Amino acid sequence: MVVRLAEALQVPLRERNALLLAAGYAPLYRHTALDTPELEAARRAVEFLMAQHEPYPVLVVDRYWNTLRMNAGAKRFLAFFPGCDSVTPHNGPRLVFHPQGLRPFIENWESVAARIIRRVHREAADNPSNDTMKCFLEELLSYPDVPSRWRMLDFDGAPPPFLTINYRWKNSTVRLFSALTTFGTPQDMALQELRIESFFPADEGTRAVLDGLTKEAS
Repeated sequence: MVVRLAEALQVPLRERNALLLAAGYAPLYRHTALDTPELEAARRAVEFLMAQHEPYPVLVVDRYWNTLRMNAGAKRFLAFFPGCDSVTPHNGPRLVFHPQGLRPFIENWESVAARIIRRVHREAADNPSNDTMKCFLEELLSYPDVPSRWRMLDFDGAPPPFLTINYRWKNSTVRLFSALTTFGTPQDMALQELRIESFFPADEGTRAVLDGLTKEAS
């Protein structure tokens, strides 16, 4: 009955385990690392997507946006920005907020960071028992010059239909947007929480820059 109810309500697998424990049952869903033999097909699918998206960046991240894998395009792109490799563990929102990460290079930082913090707020609100998510939210809010108003989830204002991240590089601006890919029928917590973030050039100038990096590397 617990599983049927959770399925009807589309409760995430991790929370389903918590419900089962609260009802006196053993957890049903596992958390399996992507490198294990059981997930070989899923791993090959991830590697295929990463390879097909070259020369543009791809990051494979967990539920806390920690980077699990990245393709060569992502490594080449991050090499644009000195000091980013000192921000550990590697994590997309942390790189955006950290003063030694990507933050100094993002022209529209406040717009990008505001959207990220809203998303982390929602994740924390949807998972009230997840202390790790709460700590991550507090970490982002604690960085220098983060507006105090971001401590409250802001529902005001209509968001733009399309947001790019605009990076300063040399004497030009590199504009990227991203799309998230998830597994459609996961029965494992790690697979359900895994996200593949693929970045695309938002203009022809950016496309030329990224294509040029590939030619230089070959």
